[in-house]
Amino acid sequence: MRDEKLALQANERDNVATVFEEGVTAGTQVVVADAAGNRTVHTVADDIPFGHKFALRDIAQGELIIKYGEEIGVASRDIAQGTYVHVHNLDSMRGRGDLEREA
Repeated sequence: MRDEKLALQANERDNVATVFEEGVTAGTQVVVADAAGNRTVHTVADDIPFGHKFALRDIAQGELIIKYGEEIGVASRDIAQGTYVHVHNLDSMRGRGDLEREA
């Protein structure tokens, strides 16, 4: 049985990684694999549920959140490296009728 917890940085532009393990709790070291096969170790600051994401680096309020190489939202507050990234600190840019632009 292996002890390491795994996460994925799918695109080199990503500033978040997605956790693919259960039991990732605050203080856990997570091995992040990128698309090129490189592996880095990050310590998470919060409990991160399976399939959710954490910041790979500090992200400033107003900065774009990038996952799978796509802009998925904007940081609604400063997000420290290792912090859980979700609705409490990310304003989504997808499926938002209030953000539709006039043609």
